Amino acid sequence: MFEMTPGNPYPLGATPDEDGTNFAIAVGEDAEKVELCLIDDQGQEICLELTEHSGNTWHVHVAGVGHGQVYGYRVHGPWDPASGLRFNAAKILIDPYAKAITGDFNWGQHQFSYNFENHDEIDTTDSLGHTMLGIVIDDSFDWGEDERPDIPFNETVVYETHVKGMTALHPDVPGDQRGTYAGLAHPTVVRHLKRLGVTAVELMPVHQFTNDSYLQDKGLSNYWGYNTLGYFSPQNTYSSSGDQGEQVREFKQMVKDLHAAGLEVILDVVYNHTAEGNHMGPTLSFRGLDNRNYYHLVEGDERHYMDYTGTGNSLDLSHPMVLQLVMDSLRYWVEEMRVDGFRFDLATTLTRAEGEQGPDMMSGFLQVVRQDPVLRQVKLIAEPWDVGWAGYQVGNFPGLWSEWNGKYRDTVRDFWRGEPGTLAEFATRITGSADLYEDDNRTPRASVNFVTAHDGFTLRDLVSYNEKHNDANGEDNNDGESHNRSWNCGEEGPTEDAEVNRLRAQQQRNYLTTLMISQGVPMICHGDELGRTQQGNNNVYCQDNELSWIHWDEADEDLIEFTSTVVGLRQEHPVFRRRQYFEGRPMSRENPEELPDIVWLEPDATPKDESDWDSYHARSIAFFLNGHHLPAPVRPGDAEADHDFYVLLNAYWEPVEYTLPGAPFPDSWTLVVDTAQATPDVTAFTAGDKVTVPGRGIVILQSTER
Repeated sequence: MFEMTPGNPYPLGATPDEDGTNFAIAVGEDAEKVELCLIDDQGQEICLELTEHSGNTWHVHVAGVGHGQVYGYRVHGPWDPASGLRFNAAKILIDPYAKAITGDFNWGQHQFSYNFENHDEIDTTDSLGHTMLGIVIDDSFDWGEDERPDIPFNETVVYETHVKGMTALHPDVPGDQRGTYAGLAHPTVVRHLKRLGVTAVELMPVHQFTNDSYLQDKGLSNYWGYNTLGYFSPQNTYSSSGDQGEQVREFKQMVKDLHAAGLEVILDVVYNHTAEGNHMGPTLSFRGLDNRNYYHLVEGDERHYMDYTGTGNSLDLSHPMVLQLVMDSLRYWVEEMRVDGFRFDLATTLTRAEGEQGPDMMSGFLQVVRQDPVLRQVKLIAEPWDVGWAGYQVGNFPGLWSEWNGKYRDTVRDFWRGEPGTLAEFATRITGSADLYEDDNRTPRASVNFVTAHDGFTLRDLVSYNEKHNDANGEDNNDGESHNRSWNCGEEGPTEDAEVNRLRAQQQRNYLTTLMISQGVPMICHGDELGRTQQGNNNVYCQDNELSWIHWDEADEDLIEFTSTVVGLRQEHPVFRRRQYFEGRPMSRENPEELPDIVWLEPDATPKDESDWDSYHARSIAFFLNGHHLPAPVRPGDAEADHDFYVLLNAYWEPVEYTLPGAPFPDSWTLVVDTAQATPDVTAFTAGDKVTVPGRGIVILQSTER
């Protein structure tokens, strides 16, 4: 019926040509037979046995098969879970290299290789008709004059967002595009992003993922998407145009439209684990292809999985086949889908080898990435921790990488909730965390600074709730962050108290301002700029509903405008986004006219000395930024000097008065930010004037002359 020829072992996946399609798949060395299963429109299959293999790659070219063909694999081999072998030809498997995945899961015994009644017994229920499958696609696309924005890291402002949650309730996005790739690139959404001044959208997982059966049984779903099944496939439910390959074209159009607006696209990628879970999980793809090599198994107890991720399994990138999968996937998204970078979820797991060894910052994965000519050109951001031994690796990733700086988040929250003894570390964090990165010759761009992210309280909830309220998740409020590391007026949740609401609004402005004046790369969590609330739920991973979506009709316009102002302040003034660390030298006694690049000042305008940092109860800090001490410009037209700035931050609940320093500091200043006022009046100051910094507030002054 089908004309079959040996085909080629590379590229892996389904590659159509003028005559048909080449299929190539890597399986375990213990596999005994591999069948390619072609599924027709009625759901019936024709299985073709592959007879050619090069090493562990089995391949065939099938004439007459092209775009739109649904397919999967059946792999025959031993069923011996105690030895890590879980072959089961009754379960049709998704190609890990499928460029698009279609369908959905009808959860039940069909997808599980073990018998529910006897876990040691193989189940031979056929999964066809109850599982998702790959589809051969036409990957042609007219990119036109698309160009990468190629924004330097020090000029980058990241906006973390969720494809569905961003537009599911947006009144100006057409109904059929809400919650989709097309919706995210809608002109109204793009205008909002441009108004804010952000330069990159960081998309929560868009690799094809699954909704866990145990969540569906509770009427919930995997909203966040950290449950990957297809590392080459865009999530099909985010497509407004169909899931027969249309999701690929729509994703590309989204990237093209965002690029045209000068916005970069960064993907949050989950190469640390898959949707197959632990030894009680389903057999969907990897487990049935090569369980022993795809996953870290417990040495001496290969029935079970090493779980460095808290999800049940961990991919083993120390194996060449798995490393190739990840690298091929990354290059595909850069070269074919034209994304501009990646944020690696639980990146520490990617550095682990077999057994119970700790993380290895010289691992094969990091070494291969470092020399890869494609990946070296895009943004690489690590979430530098996992839940395994020695998993917290903030500051330890190689020089090519930037990192989510969890220490920045915790310290900034502690400072603004008035925690004593935080002043010195707060100063270190807002100046780029040199203690974490400078010794390795890294620069401030290594630190991705954030106060909130998808995982945790929204900014509004951070200042509004004392405790988490996760009851809707069905886990008795035991999931999510254990406590709130922020000041919240001592009153829980929504209130009619005008003073409490005023203080909460001010505290939100404090966090946003701190983020934008800190050295490093700032990241805003979507909706924080408009007051998004999750009603105190700090773990909405399973809430694909109005609890987690942005309510655009409730947007705080004043907060949006303020966010735009402080982002604009950062973008306009390179003194807030230096490419090198501060020298940190004290003022010269021999040459007092020569001001250092940064000077820390006391309320009486005298420079701080070492003893001033030791005060356990100090809760306010001020510093002078020298606009003349900038690294040499790197682009034509870049200014060689900037205005000077005087930044005053007060986490104390009472106002603090500061005296403006005299010569050699600037003589005249203009108020540019006062977080006690959403839109401050322009006020002029001169040397010697007293400036009152409000309780729990920030004042920023700009020198009148450049």
